[in-house]
Amino acid sequence: MSEKWAGASIDQGRSAAVGAQETFDAAVPEGAARQCILWVTLVVLLALALAVLLLRLQRLDELPSGLHHDEATHGMDALRVLQGEHAVFFPANTGREGLIVYTIALAISLLERTVLALRVPTALASAGTVFVVFWLGRLLFGKGEDGGATPWRGLLVGGMGAGLLAVSMGQTIIGRAALRANFLPLFLCLCLALLWWGWKEKIWWRIALAGVCAGLLPYTYLAARFTPFLLILFGLSFLLPWGKRKGRLRDELQRAGVFLGAAGLIAAPILVYFTLHPEAFFSRSNQLLILQSERNQGDPLGALLDNVWVHLLALGFRGDPNWRHNFAGQPMLNPWEAFFFWLGAGMAFLHWKRPAYRLLLLWIAVLFLPAMLARDILVPNTLRMMGATPAVYLLAAVGVWEAFRFLRDRFLRNSRHVAAIVLATVVSGTVLVQGVTTYRTYFQAWGNESGVYHEYAVGWVDLIKVLSRQPPAEEVVYVIPDGQRHKGLQEGFRSPSFEYLYQSAAQVLLFHTAMPNLAQRIEATLAAIENLSTVKVVDWDTNAAWTGDESDRFAVLFGKYGRFLDSEEYGSFQIHDYTDIALDRPWTFYEHLEPVTVHYDGDISLQGIALGQGERQLSAQELVELGKDRSLWMALQWITEAGLDVNYAISLRLYNTEGERSYQRDVVLWKPDHTLTGHGGESESFDTLLQFEFPVDLLPGIYELRLVVYSTETQIPTVEIGVWEPELTLARVHLDERP
Repeated sequence: MSEKWAGASIDQGRSAAVGAQETFDAAVPEGAARQCILWVTLVVLLALALAVLLLRLQRLDELPSGLHHDEATHGMDALRVLQGEHAVFFPANTGREGLIVYTIALAISLLERTVLALRVPTALASAGTVFVVFWLGRLLFGKGEDGGATPWRGLLVGGMGAGLLAVSMGQTIIGRAALRANFLPLFLCLCLALLWWGWKEKIWWRIALAGVCAGLLPYTYLAARFTPFLLILFGLSFLLPWGKRKGRLRDELQRAGVFLGAAGLIAAPILVYFTLHPEAFFSRSNQLLILQSERNQGDPLGALLDNVWVHLLALGFRGDPNWRHNFAGQPMLNPWEAFFFWLGAGMAFLHWKRPAYRLLLLWIAVLFLPAMLARDILVPNTLRMMGATPAVYLLAAVGVWEAFRFLRDRFLRNSRHVAAIVLATVVSGTVLVQGVTTYRTYFQAWGNESGVYHEYAVGWVDLIKVLSRQPPAEEVVYVIPDGQRHKGLQEGFRSPSFEYLYQSAAQVLLFHTAMPNLAQRIEATLAAIENLSTVKVVDWDTNAAWTGDESDRFAVLFGKYGRFLDSEEYGSFQIHDYTDIALDRPWTFYEHLEPVTVHYDGDISLQGIALGQGERQLSAQELVELGKDRSLWMALQWITEAGLDVNYAISLRLYNTEGERSYQRDVVLWKPDHTLTGHGGESESFDTLLQFEFPVDLLPGIYELRLVVYSTETQIPTVEIGVWEPELTLARVHLDERP
């Protein structure tokens, strides 16, 4: 019974493919079909080439206009390779797969230490994936179940799948960045195409080359660790009752041996490394263990199902919010792509017995797992779904083919020429319109978004350009606050973005507030510089670089131990000049704290306060006299309860003698290691440093400086226990003249 059912299903599939194929064959004169196919193939290849040139490679050194931390880290590892340091993981034991590092090293040797050298390897991989998807689509659907040629079906599925991949906004964003995930779909598609191409015809070199591509997969990206399951499941599926290969198992095992031998030979270095250093393997794999995440709250199955649902919604309904992967939270598929994808997936499920359909469904099911099992918050992660992306677009193309076949049979049965022309026009026109839309969106909108500006640290590249124009001067040093946390902060700390790009002679020092004894470290570093006369301190715009409260900390420190000269404005940052740096006394942010005990009902307490101007510390208990210099530095010491899950901010407000609010400044409370108050850690004490500038338009007079503590999420103030008032008076200030 099952054999009859399987035979009938195959016959139906064969007749459907052949019937649709005849539509195209009838659209051209007999005998010219092969030549027509050749010309159409060339046109498709030229269109794909134009798309990848415009969307993947054009202005690659300019957009994204900054440099992401991960990109620069790969660049620094590549420089170490060029210096003779080699590994399969960078850095060893806790690092990332090394293929991207070696390809960038090759690019640097050709293009020097540039942004272009970082991005060319992955951009070429992304562009190459488009052409391999076209080839794979033709291989999978270019023949029917009976072995008969269906070249037009293969052309449409391969061409449209590759075209949608080429003009995808999300894939354009990912493909233009130096992200190692770009190598995964390239080598996976090559592996499957070569395996499909060589298996039936027993062409050993093709099977061996497929094994080479499979052996390269472990060097690409974390999600590649799931690809063996795809190959195993697809191979085992041929042993099921509807398969035709049961009687030729020995023959199949010989080909499998060639494939596995080649794959094992190429993958041997990283497999041996993982065997000798299992901690390296598990240091990366634990990112995929949602079952061990705190987020599952005792219900790991429920958390897993939530993640599965969220990532299925990415296929047309919900988008990745990460600007490095996506634009404005757009879903992976737009509405019309989603319609054809789900149609194609449904048809593939109905025709599960056909190997091509079965492969695409298994491909998506297995390669979506790295995202579904991740411990991230409940949002889609496009990057972890990269391995399944080619299958997604090929299934969308299958949906288009199936829709065409249905409409032809219903409405254009006697007008095959019209059906072929209409389909070709609609498909090419739709992909063209989407390509134009993606081009305009990426090059005119995406790069100007504040999220991208921050994600790619555009301000750092702007700063490097400014510093590169400065003449070398022994008596001048630039001090830069760096808000990124890196390993080895205490000694020899540098930002990888700055380290990779900066090659000029101006003296530069980078500091992070997470350094122990920051003030003393800065003082000791400056004291070692001979003939020091000027310190230029970079003050980042909050949209240009994430620095927490470092700008205030540096302003307090250099305002105390130096004389302010002037400021230079550069858009995304300012450079403040200080001279007469005092190095003859110990550097501290403040001499002492005046004890203040204020317990708030939100598990946070104010323990002390310090006020000052320049090198003078003032008493908060007395009227603070300010003249033309209307700046005041302030230190507030806090303590939080263990397990606090509320992120707090403070509002500093000035009130005149009539009780009217004259000025307000709000500041998020950051701990020195740049965690927020609600990170849920142990009870700990920390300082908030502020440089408070009174507005120049404030009239002379007496003002009260008051403090309000509130939740950043609810905007609701917390109140002092026992007093139940949200406002606390910190000081009374007398402004006796205008600046």
